[in-house]
Amino acid sequence: MLDELREEEIVNKVGGRFKLSTLIQKRLVALNGGSRPLVDIKTDDKMEIVVQEILQDKIFLDDSSNVRIAEEQEPAGGPPELDLESL
Repeated sequence: MLDELREEEIVNKVGGRFKLSTLIQKRLVALNGGSRPLVDIKTDDKMEIVVQEILQDKIFLDDSSNVRIAEEQEPAGGPPELDLESL
């Protein structure tokens, strides 16, 4: 077991142990399915990769318990902007 998982920091960052285990499980499935790691560490241990992604705020669970990548935030609601120059 990784030492980071024993720390309360990672549990609090995700919002509890259940959410942490859900996030880890879903991200491991994605990595095993061919997703690229979001952190640059020298290891092939996917569990270590996921823990570092969480600690570096690269991934999180959204309100529907789906794994989200921090840079892929959905835009705020409202109508899409129109480019009037292209009309």
